[in-house]
Amino acid sequence: MKIIKHSGAVVNFNPEKLTASLLKSGADAYTAESIMKEITKEIYEGISTKNIYKKAFALLKKHTHSHAARYNLRAAIEMLGPEGFYFEKYIARLFEAEKYETKSNVILQGNCVMHEIDILIKKNNQIAMVECKFHAGREAASDIKVPLYVFSRFNDLRGNNYTLFSNKEKISSCWIVTNTRFTADAIAFAECSGINLLSWDYPEKKNLRLKNNHDCLYPVTCLTTLTKVEKEKLLLIDIILVKELIDNRADLKEIGISPGRIKNVLREVTDLCKCY
Repeated sequence: MKIIKHSGAVVNFNPEKLTASLLKSGADAYTAESIMKEITKEIYEGISTKNIYKKAFALLKKHTHSHAARYNLRAAIEMLGPEGFYFEKYIARLFEAEKYETKSNVILQGNCVMHEIDILIKKNNQIAMVECKFHAGREAASDIKVPLYVFSRFNDLRGNNYTLFSNKEKISSCWIVTNTRFTADAIAFAECSGINLLSWDYPEKKNLRLKNNHDCLYPVTCLTTLTKVEKEKLLLIDIILVKELIDNRADLKEIGISPGRIKNVLREVTDLCKCY
């Protein structure tokens, strides 16, 4: 059976791939098989992968909210847009979870021009600049122009002394982070130039998807017990990660959630933060 991907490409339906994604959400084999049977009954020639995802998500949500939240992770990261401001905050939180000090939206004078740096990170007395590239559509990719541009900015800044986290510090490396993917040329140039890359699926063993699942670094936008408006309210008061809501009723109460619903939200939060 032929299905249509987000990009518009027509491919064969792969039930094994869908089953694998359900299992990655934390669903057991029985639940994954049960959902697959339901979806198989409803799909048709030419159905979009987006509609298949919606059906799988709805069925998974009936079983367990936290599994549905994990399954919804990629879409949840896309909800940190549209400008990418909250995506930058989210990426800063990921680095902080790895014991980095961070500073956001820093303006520095280079040898030639001024530069606004999305995030500065420091660990073991080494400082790096982080450039975040947010894409609203998951088929968009950061091509070779991105590392070329970032590398030129890095070269204009490195070697200079700045007051960053303390006095007379230098930027010694750079990162580029995107919520989608990098093209092969972008990866090749970055590897050759010593630029660190992080995307949904790169590097293979420490990408965005794996960081979330292994370290419970889920954005609040993945929670299925909150409405879109409620998630936006949490972001506005600087609640970015699900972890930040553990045993925390005050922030949920602040955005107007009733006591009964707060219990349901915290139950999902607790389940979601049982990393595997």
